Amino acid sequence: MRLGTRRLLDRAFSSLGLIAIGLMALVLIVILTPIVSKGTGAFVFRATVEHRKLMFDQWSRGNPEKLEKDKEAAVAARAPVYQMLADFDAELKAMPRADRAPYKQPLRDVEKALNELLGPEPGTRTPVLMRQQYGATRWDRTQVKLQNVLYSEEWDYSKTGELGVKVMRPRVEDFKGTKLEPLFGYVKANIDPMMRPRWTFYWQFLFDTSKDSHIFGGIGPEVLGTIYLTLGAMLFAVPMGVIAAIYLCEYAREGRVISFLRICISTLAGVPSIVFGLFGLAFFLNTIHVSDSKSVLAGSLTLSLLILPTVIRASEEAILAVPRAYKEAALSLGSGRWHTVMTVILPAALPGILTGTVISMGRAAGETAPIIFTAAVSVGRPLLPLEALSQPTPALPWNIYNLCTEHEAVDEIRHVQYGMVFTLVAVVLLLNVFAIVMRARISKKLRG
Repeated sequence: MRLGTRRLLDRAFSSLGLIAIGLMALVLIVILTPIVSKGTGAFVFRATVEHRKLMFDQWSRGNPEKLEKDKEAAVAARAPVYQMLADFDAELKAMPRADRAPYKQPLRDVEKALNELLGPEPGTRTPVLMRQQYGATRWDRTQVKLQNVLYSEEWDYSKTGELGVKVMRPRVEDFKGTKLEPLFGYVKANIDPMMRPRWTFYWQFLFDTSKDSHIFGGIGPEVLGTIYLTLGAMLFAVPMGVIAAIYLCEYAREGRVISFLRICISTLAGVPSIVFGLFGLAFFLNTIHVSDSKSVLAGSLTLSLLILPTVIRASEEAILAVPRAYKEAALSLGSGRWHTVMTVILPAALPGILTGTVISMGRAAGETAPIIFTAAVSVGRPLLPLEALSQPTPALPWNIYNLCTEHEAVDEIRHVQYGMVFTLVAVVLLLNVFAIVMRARISKKLRG
């Protein structure tokens, strides 16, 4: 091949490599930007007085004197709303029975929307559900609930042959000429003093338990459960994986049996994760009964089988990458095979083994299918370490799926969904950064 042609091909391949790197970076930016921007909304947001009431009532957080002043100011700003409702109720009672009928359903809709925005009216019976005991706790949800007070959602089917068009009709039209008509303009103009929004850094989102099916509170049990499952999986997978890699590299004689084992390991690495979940249910729970029902132990064992092929292959490649001269020098000085492996080969291969281990740890932390049948539940309390042997736990991957697809108030908890995704991505990224730093430090130490 001519020198000019070789240079041209080298430049072409270099350009293609740079383009590929650029595309990967662009894809990462496109994926991570909404996760970071919306995920941070679970921690930093404009909290209303209802949120501060919730924090004080449920977790005894906040300054009681400042909170009392906030509540008094909010009550004073909301008083005209309830006075208008009372005046309209008196007006209704004075109407003939036939004239009241058109107002009954619109009035119920307005009262329901106001309760969702402001919480229950002072002096009324406290609702059973926590979500009904407080109004909008976040300013973004306040804006949505304000629109529900001001407008009713209707569908226009007047155009034949076309789908209906959603129309937002002002509710004030239902109460023209009544004492309730001024209410809508007042609520719109005075929403700030009624809700008293304030920027808040809710760092306890990572540690608080959820309240009322994640309507309120944080993701503490999910974070702790993910840590339990990940560490448990590594506790089982790493020793078995490294020992298997040592055997395959240093002790096993090449033959049909070893070739078959290598094929099995490679095949297991490509098996769908749902298969491991079903196997974990059938073997660990229904056959050997490691626990009476779902448990962190069963989930950890299932995840360890999932990542075991990756740990074996990564450890094997790291061991094979150690220069053969290291082994020959140790053996020539009289060291035994096992002593050589433990004192020479493994320390030299440790950076590669550590990298494979942390990559496997990131995968174990993010898997959903294997823990659906063996360990995960939708809602639960934080577990003590000994309880992990017999109790199930919430976990970030499963709860992200569950909250996004099966929750009854999915739109109310968007910040929780994105907060969980952001936390899970941050955990995986931190694990990878930890692997890079540790690999660099160990490599530097080995070089002297």
